[in-house]
Amino acid sequence: MQTKIFSTKEELNRSFTDYLKEILKDRERVRVALSGGSTPKSLFDYWAQHHKKDIDWKSIFLFWGDERCVLPTDEQSNYKMTKDYLLDHVAIPERNVFRIKGENDPVAEAQRYSTLLQMEVETADAVPSFDLVILGLGDDGHTASIFPHEIDLWESVDLCVVGTHPDSGQKRISLSGKVINHAQRVAFLVTGAAKAEKVKQVIESGKEVAAVYPAAKVNPLTRDLVWFLDKEAACLLEK
Repeated sequence: MQTKIFSTKEELNRSFTDYLKEILKDRERVRVALSGGSTPKSLFDYWAQHHKKDIDWKSIFLFWGDERCVLPTDEQSNYKMTKDYLLDHVAIPERNVFRIKGENDPVAEAQRYSTLLQMEVETADAVPSFDLVILGLGDDGHTASIFPHEIDLWESVDLCVVGTHPDSGQKRISLSGKVINHAQRVAFLVTGAAKAEKVKQVIESGKEVAAVYPAAKVNPLTRDLVWFLDKEAACLLEK
């Protein structure tokens, strides 16, 4: 595991872009599972403004780590956020974009997306293995759409699961833990002081809190895990 700390979001975005470009080197297909949230939104906006030409978009195949069960035009949709801030501004072919259809019945869509992953993503030990999974961290310790009150979903035998937001009751579709941990690389993108306590707990006491916080269960089999943090999110980490 690596931890990278940056003074600003701009520096974080720049470093993560270099990280992505390194993955893209001499590759015809790079399969990436995206996250929602404010930090990826900032990253997507940065790419749209500064990297329309120097990232090989046609080699990137986009999937999602989770999605809210809403229409793709809904403001809460992770797909809509990505479309508004990235897809509408860069030359990524439509055929390279594989969204979770949040408008469908949740259980049926989880099954459909699981089948799609088996068809479109190379496997490791018979499990789809993304080249990169991008994750966020909730201030309750959730990641993707696996929440602490449903932490057992992490261990599901299914590739995709249906989660429920603990407050709103909203249904969400999420990659399961085995898909996340079978990725070649996993990167957390976390910013803001509101996340500092959970960042500290997950990074410094991961094994102790893994029974409570799904984010602490992220442990790719390749051991290739990188935390990209701004200084506010990292402020409680031991120096």
